[in-house]
Amino acid sequence: MSESAVKAAPAADVSVKAQNSQPVKAAGDAKDAKQTEGAAKDAKPAEGGDAPKKLSPAELKKQKAAEKQARRAQQKAAGPALKEQGSQQKDAQKQQKGSKQAPKDDKSRPIPVRRRPSQSSAPVTQTLKKEPKADAKQVGLFFGHLYSQPRKHSMAGASKDVHPAILALGLQYSSYTICGSTARMVAMLLAFKSLIASYQTPMGTSLSRHLIQLLGIQIEYLRDCRPYSITMGNAIRWLKDIIVKTDPSTPEIDAKRDLLDEIDMFIRERVTAADKLIRELAVTKILPGDVILTYASSSIVEQTLLEAHNAGISFSVIVVDSKPLFEGKTLARKLANAGLKVRYFLITGASHAIKDASKVFLGAHAMMSNGRLYSRVGTALVSMLANAQSLPVIVLCESIKFTEKVALDSIVGNEVAPAEELLSESERQNLLPLKNLLPKSHPASKEENDGEGSKPPVASDVLKWIDASKNLHHLQVLYDVTPAEYIDMVITEYGSLPPSSVPVVHRLRSEGEKQLFQ
Repeated sequence: MSESAVKAAPAADVSVKAQNSQPVKAAGDAKDAKQTEGAAKDAKPAEGGDAPKKLSPAELKKQKAAEKQARRAQQKAAGPALKEQGSQQKDAQKQQKGSKQAPKDDKSRPIPVRRRPSQSSAPVTQTLKKEPKADAKQVGLFFGHLYSQPRKHSMAGASKDVHPAILALGLQYSSYTICGSTARMVAMLLAFKSLIASYQTPMGTSLSRHLIQLLGIQIEYLRDCRPYSITMGNAIRWLKDIIVKTDPSTPEIDAKRDLLDEIDMFIRERVTAADKLIRELAVTKILPGDVILTYASSSIVEQTLLEAHNAGISFSVIVVDSKPLFEGKTLARKLANAGLKVRYFLITGASHAIKDASKVFLGAHAMMSNGRLYSRVGTALVSMLANAQSLPVIVLCESIKFTEKVALDSIVGNEVAPAEELLSESERQNLLPLKNLLPKSHPASKEENDGEGSKPPVASDVLKWIDASKNLHHLQVLYDVTPAEYIDMVITEYGSLPPSSVPVVHRLRSEGEKQLFQ
């Protein structure tokens, strides 16, 4: 081997090592290796047909960096134009899609708001100013729940299914033409008789089911005219039980006749016969020379006093009365016309009238299960005055007025009379001169200062003055509760008994009726 060949051998080894190290160093970046291979292939041959010159790794690195910088410069120079072109393409695609889906999207698109030419296109945010509400007038601190339903005074708004007899009865209730728990119950049952007599069962229904529904409509109308009494509630439950237990196979004519007979028997036994037994027993409590004090008016008390007078017993009567109904006036007039010696007092003079009395006879609206008496407002005052004078207080009450309810006060359950009945016509006339004493902030005073109150005031204006006053309200309850300790005796058709025995009699009576129905 020649000396030149030996010297070239190390150089060949170096070139081989360089070529072998090239892929090793470029293995970390596959992209750069491919670009390097492409650059080597595309390299032009040297002049004269010589082979391309091989680049060292450092030179390849510098070449790649230069190429990257050139590409970045081209992209920066052509960037805005490419963006505009891309956005135009996107808009064109959206328009094409919108034109295709136009029929479907028209319904889902919001309706554009039409504006006047003077209005700007900017969205308007409406800010609603809440006006301060006027303070509602306090109906009553303790009795506000009793004003929840206004009382009907006309047939307006009544259902077409309400019977004419019930319509007339409701107006008599609201105007106090028929007053007293027993009288209201009897009048209601007689009106129900008219309803049943003219009733015809519709096709496809039974008398027991349809008549109960029709009866509910009549009861609702009567309740709107005036809240029904305890006796009315007891009679309604009894009548519903009779109707429900009517045999469906019974012909309609026979079923109606049986119902009418049952109502007549109920009135005869629970009212007429019961009142007779109570009168006979109560007359024995009246002795010659007695002064019987009674409050307001009770039909059973009136019958007892008249029967004692017809029996020849010499006694006198003191009638204590109060507004709004002044029922005692009618009682005093009847007793005086019958020949009895009668004295009439208002509730304000009850403390003086009680000193001349020897016994107290009272009627009842209801007897509660805890032995308390629920009667016309003022009864509790008279009973307490009699108890302070050690006078016997005797309550005359039919068992139909007994109830399982318990009353602890006169607030939870009561009835409110219309406010305009609190002041009579003469009392309103007497209050007219007091208009000058109204405060300056009162609406009536403001109208007078503005020159609008030139007309002379009339009696009806007094109620308007009261309604316009924020801190003044009419309140007139009709009943109160008398504790059992102020009652000495309760006379019923079952005899004389203490107030504590009322729930026992009521339970026995209810059980007897259930056994009778079974």
